[in-house]
Amino acid sequence: MTQQLTLYTAKVRTTLKDEVELALEETKLEYTRFEIDLQNKPEWYAPLVNPASKVPALAYGGPVVDPSQPSPESEKITESLVLIEFVADLTGKLLPKDPVQRAKVRFFVDTVSNTIGPAFGASVLRGEPVTKILDAIEKIQNLLPAEGYAVGSDFTTADIALVPFLARLEVVLKNDFGAFEEGTGPKAFEELSSEPKFARYRKYIADVKARDSYKKTFDEVMRILFSCLKILSLL
Repeated sequence: MTQQLTLYTAKVRTTLKDEVELALEETKLEYTRFEIDLQNKPEWYAPLVNPASKVPALAYGGPVVDPSQPSPESEKITESLVLIEFVADLTGKLLPKDPVQRAKVRFFVDTVSNTIGPAFGASVLRGEPVTKILDAIEKIQNLLPAEGYAVGSDFTTADIALVPFLARLEVVLKNDFGAFEEGTGPKAFEELSSEPKFARYRKYIADVKARDSYKKTFDEVMRILFSCLKILSLL
């Protein structure tokens, strides 16, 4: 039986992703969710949970306590990609047993980190051409198998690393929220939605959206609110 899990997180996050929550929902682990106000972080959070004062973080094990009074007996684990693999290790899910397939998963995660992430920052936050996002999505799309998810028929940590970026980008582009040139967001969204060269991307995102874990994790209103707040922070 898995020991108690407490997830410290925030719907409005500077990391742009909800991958740990997605992993927890996908594996159906029981956990307690505790929201951290990023504009007014509790004084206890850094010394008792994450010295870097960032979210997400997990408290694992120890007694069941009020999340605002973390037990020193629980292990505190931080950093999103570390947390995803920790959830996978706890459950035996999200990572293939075959070492070659596991290597493919890790290569895919590394590619996501070096394409979609930088493109998001460049276009959405720094105002560089939105074509950088389309180029990044095309590179990722080229890694996808003809059917299924990132590395095959099973949903893995590779998908969990990618999906939150795509969810944010869809809202950002469609609503023209970004530091990029006004009007280019909806044009890019239309290209993703209709151009034949992005057909595999569309099938992939449709398959992902059909999963219960996606439906429970991503909320349209919160994503739009997040986008608005990020843009307001640039003004």
